[in-house]
Amino acid sequence: MNIIFTYLFIIATAILLFINPDLFLKSVLSGASKGATLCLALVSSYAIWLGLIRVWEESGISKKISKLLSPLVKRVFKTKDEETACAISMNLSINLLGMGGAATPYGIKACQLLDKTDFAEYASAMFFVINATSIQLLPTAIVGVRASLGSISPADIILPSILTSAFSTFLGISLTMLYFKIISRTRQVNSARLIPLKKLKMNGAGTR
Repeated sequence: MNIIFTYLFIIATAILLFINPDLFLKSVLSGASKGATLCLALVSSYAIWLGLIRVWEESGISKKISKLLSPLVKRVFKTKDEETACAISMNLSINLLGMGGAATPYGIKACQLLDKTDFAEYASAMFFVINATSIQLLPTAIVGVRASLGSISPADIILPSILTSAFSTFLGISLTMLYFKIISRTRQVNSARLIPLKKLKMNGAGTR
């Protein structure tokens, strides 16, 4: 994929330099300036929230949030391991604030721990779906982008974001549960069909 985008960029650059070099240079400089401004805005936004998360960890608020989410997490992900539930809870609680980058370390740890559980396939799929459709109580990153681009009211998207992300999360969880129910029933039916065949083979082997 990187090779494809590299070739596209080189071809587009060559064409634009040949057709209108002045406009190309202005566009490149303008894009670089906007990119730098956006990066600085996001860095400051993330720095504030990561500092708050650090304060929450030191004060014990994060552990209380994890304990609050732990019963729901254990039920949804079918795990009884406290460490796994804690990592998932921290990942979800940070994602609620719209900071996917800050939640990544907890997400990686949760994935590693979920691979060791009895329902690893189901739990990993559910964790991926919930992260992809995460409820955004405060879409920090998007609000920061809108503010850096000069939006008059960058926080206007909070309510629509809550509604749409809540719907997508509920739908994702429901479809994942339905999918694995169908898969488990299919496996049970296939195993039930294989048992008589094994018995016939065993009986046939005994009569030879």
